[in-house]
Amino acid sequence: MSDFGGFVHDEIPNHEVDRIEAAYAPLTAAVRELVDATIRTTVSPEEAGLALAEVEAVVARLRKEQLPGPAGVRFNSEGRGWNWGNAAVGLRNAIAPPLEITHVRSGLSHASADLGAAYEGPPGLVHGGVTALLLDHLMGETAAAAFTRITFTGTLTLVYRRGTPLGPVRLDARIDREEGRKVWVVASIGDAEGPTVEAEGLFIIPRWAVPEEQS
Repeated sequence: MSDFGGFVHDEIPNHEVDRIEAAYAPLTAAVRELVDATIRTTVSPEEAGLALAEVEAVVARLRKEQLPGPAGVRFNSEGRGWNWGNAAVGLRNAIAPPLEITHVRSGLSHASADLGAAYEGPPGLVHGGVTALLLDHLMGETAAAAFTRITFTGTLTLVYRRGTPLGPVRLDARIDREEGRKVWVVASIGDAEGPTVEAEGLFIIPRWAVPEEQS
């Protein structure tokens, strides 16, 4: 196992990755439901206390074995990568909506998510920081050109046209232009009535990720 600044080469075979994902995806979904239920429940304080004891027992069970630090991004020699802890798309992160991304082609993508009570800012509307998170992630993946390169956010400019209602949302992103190690991406998030937030971002390909003959 090798670590390249959080990008970990881990030789877990694909069939084992599939088995782990099949086990953990339902657990994450259940925790996501727990978060929503915790926000919206109206049970008595006594009932909440009983639930607390049950949740603490589950936490203790899961803490028996765990990573010493961040999950990072892992990949194997079969070309499989997994980013289970990611805040936008992590399969094992209940904070993630999750964001379902489709790469139409290199440099063009769209995504969807269903944003419930856990993502509320103003009443009935998605928190502006959550829309920024989702846009930033989709734009970063788009800048990565079908996962053929590594990019990091340089700047992100957002224009909030109107509030984003809780519920189903769609995101669209495309590469606008490139110059050396710089990639500009434009994107939007919105509902059935159209865009609610528009974004432009500059993404940087780190120098260490560029072959010497191209740097």
